[in-house]
Amino acid sequence: MTRKLTAEDLKATFDAFNRHDIDGVMTHFAEDCVFFTVAGDHEYGNRIEGRDAIAKAFEGVWTAMPDVEWADHSHFLSEDGSRGVSQWTFRATNPDGSRTEVEGVDLFRIRDGRIVEKQAIRKQRPAIPAPAASAPVASAK
Repeated sequence: MTRKLTAEDLKATFDAFNRHDIDGVMTHFAEDCVFFTVAGDHEYGNRIEGRDAIAKAFEGVWTAMPDVEWADHSHFLSEDGSRGVSQWTFRATNPDGSRTEVEGVDLFRIRDGRIVEKQAIRKQRPAIPAPAASAPVASAK
């Protein structure tokens, strides 16, 4: 009998995202999985295929945004276990110092207890500007 993916497995995946633990993240992804990004050149974002390519993309986010987190995440699966949903708040400092803070979801297709498709969707919101640098204080002489 094939093991079913659980909401606790999805929680563990997002806990691993927040630790920047690529092995933990990829534990439940199938070899032939597909990831549709939140942005890209197509109406679906961009399509990334295969565990290695997806792992590299996730690691790229951690490199570009070292403080990235998927906060307040919650998870559920369809009764038959073929679909899953994760809701989260994405928070990160962008390379230019501005911040992204938006809610989003991942829609998962699941086969034989493994994620075969991850469709990331998040709200559009302007970046929060970087804090202005404080002016130097003139010293009294």
